[in-house]
Amino acid sequence: MDFVRRLVRGPERKHRQWDQKRFLRLVISYAPDWIFTIVLLAIIGYFTDLAGYKRQFSLTDTSIQHTFTEHQRVSFPECIVYAGVVPAILILLIALIWRRSFWDWHSGWLGLLLSVSLTTVFTQVVKVTVGRPRPDLIDRCQPVEGAANAPVYGLATWEICTVQSGHIFDDGFKSFPSGHSSFAWSGLLYLSLYLCGKMHIMDRRGHAWKAWIAITPPIGAALIAVSRTMDYRHHATDVIAGSILGIVISWMTYHLYYPSLWSPQCHLPYSPRIPPTLPSDQLDSEPEGTARRPRGDGRGHGAVLPMHRDSASIDSNASMNLSDRGLSPTSPNTIPLEAPHPAALSPSQGETAPRPMGGGYTKGQYQGYYPTARHD
Repeated sequence: MDFVRRLVRGPERKHRQWDQKRFLRLVISYAPDWIFTIVLLAIIGYFTDLAGYKRQFSLTDTSIQHTFTEHQRVSFPECIVYAGVVPAILILLIALIWRRSFWDWHSGWLGLLLSVSLTTVFTQVVKVTVGRPRPDLIDRCQPVEGAANAPVYGLATWEICTVQSGHIFDDGFKSFPSGHSSFAWSGLLYLSLYLCGKMHIMDRRGHAWKAWIAITPPIGAALIAVSRTMDYRHHATDVIAGSILGIVISWMTYHLYYPSLWSPQCHLPYSPRIPPTLPSDQLDSEPEGTARRPRGDGRGHGAVLPMHRDSASIDSNASMNLSDRGLSPTSPNTIPLEAPHPAALSPSQGETAPRPMGGGYTKGQYQGYYPTARHD
């Protein structure tokens, strides 16, 4: 019954007192991130309206002689809903209703918006630069009667088309890479990573239902990508390139705000990059709630909003767990989960395994202590 209660209501929370000054500093700190992302969205509209480069083509090339499809299986507005709006709603529900964490909501939305914005801008810039003909270009072009390829190289230019302007004609030279594919993967794979972190899918317990939930968004992205070849809007290589682009950017942006899926704290966003307002001795007594950033970066933890229940680091959480067991970090009954060789330890490191400077925890690493089994 406890499992069902936690599944429905989420973990127990402790509401915090409103810290207005810290909230203002938080807004000022992350305002450039939101502004930069919104500017990216404005740039998308600029590149979308550009005519772009028009590459030469062959009138005998059968790969560009498909019929122009009026009604697409997945239009771009529908793609925005499936890969942008739906993930945003799910992140909102999980963060505010189940996790009850404002900071998780902020990090999840900022990462999602940055993922789809970077992907779409990158895609549009490449589209207008490459100018690859779509599979239905000849139908869009409507060559003049009796038109033939140039005698020297056997290629024709856009000047032989009877339709030489308009969105449909200009869009006929924006085949590479697939914008639907890149956008779908950037949003839906980000959602999959978000769900994997919340479920602790890499907890080495092998729950099959977690895998089914995690694979659902990528399946949707794959179906959207494949539909582009079914509508003869893209070549297979366009879809593959767009998918890879979306996968890479979504993976990168997710790990800007969340630890690795192998981290014990993968369900928590990184702590705010502003220093805490509470002294370190008070922070040590707070419950965990944000994943600790790499050592030495000068960014701290602390309460953000009343809905942000937790802000202490992994180290403080580890100390709390040990105190509950009557142990201390220096107790001979505690060892690191994966201790490095003594020769690799510096005097400042002691017996702790430092978190990698690159971001998330690697497999098996934990910046804390676990009690060893006693052999009485």
